[in-house]
Amino acid sequence: MTAMSTRAKLAVVVASAVLLGAVAAGYAATAAEAPATPLQAGGEQAVTLAPGPRLLAITDRHVSTVATTDPAGPRTVAGLECLRVYAAAGTGVCLKPDTAWSYQVVVLDAALRQTRAVSVPGLPNRARVSASGRMVSWTTFVGGDSYTSSGFSTRTGILDTRTGVTVASLEEFAITRDGRGYRNADVNYWGVTFTADDNRFYATMATGGRRYLVRGDLAARTVETLKENVECPSLSPDGTRLAFKEAIDADPTKGWRLSVLDLVSMRVTATAETRSVDDQAAWLDGGTVAYTLRRDDGQPDVWSVPADGSGTATLVIPGAESPSPLT
Repeated sequence: MTAMSTRAKLAVVVASAVLLGAVAAGYAATAAEAPATPLQAGGEQAVTLAPGPRLLAITDRHVSTVATTDPAGPRTVAGLECLRVYAAAGTGVCLKPDTAWSYQVVVLDAALRQTRAVSVPGLPNRARVSASGRMVSWTTFVGGDSYTSSGFSTRTGILDTRTGVTVASLEEFAITRDGRGYRNADVNYWGVTFTADDNRFYATMATGGRRYLVRGDLAARTVETLKENVECPSLSPDGTRLAFKEAIDADPTKGWRLSVLDLVSMRVTATAETRSVDDQAAWLDGGTVAYTLRRDDGQPDVWSVPADGSGTATLVIPGAESPSPLT
């Protein structure tokens, strides 16, 4: 893969800045007056993050669940407002508004009760919980870094819910790139996914106009590069594959192809979803991944597709985003 041109990189970051600014402005204008989403099927008490045959998602900025047997059917919507949500083993993470211009990472128990909150800079973008429910991660877009021509970059943090130890930014970690130590002020990370041991993880690292899949070690506070052009990885339940978004021709301005990487052979398989997927996919089971696509009017829908390249994309939850199986 060759590095993106300066013009292409500038186009990407400028477009992101415009979009993120519009999102923030729109939220500020409507947050105070937007009515709460009506509660259904028993209201907030019926929304639980306990493992079961349900899918978690965001409906109109609120936490919601639907039955896996009828994901397009009636859903239960809670009063809890989140811009991004994820859950595993009865632990949830919600990236939520604190004020019109500030946000928090909130850790939830199975009954949606807040157990911990961390104020974070910037606009919420990604969130993950490890399979055990112990580790929580988040990514936000931030402004003000001197090395970015647009003023936007990312911050990715990790919280150990058992010990309370918090990594405010992965930029603190030592880097091995292509077998050698590496340092650069422009390093950014996003899209963490945890392995079963709650210590190792995968994520995206960007530097020098290139994007890398990295494998990290929390205890050692290190990351090492594995492959280029792998963004927003999501580890399969058996730990052998990563679903990810791949920039077409290594150029994000051309869109993203949802693909799957075999971690043994390092072989990439493109899924049957040919539309541009700019999301961190979630594994619904060992053979299917779910993701958000937006309609022309900006409204989101959750779709799914087989991970092996077969089949076709299927609409799963209309009018929703940020899918997570309640495992």
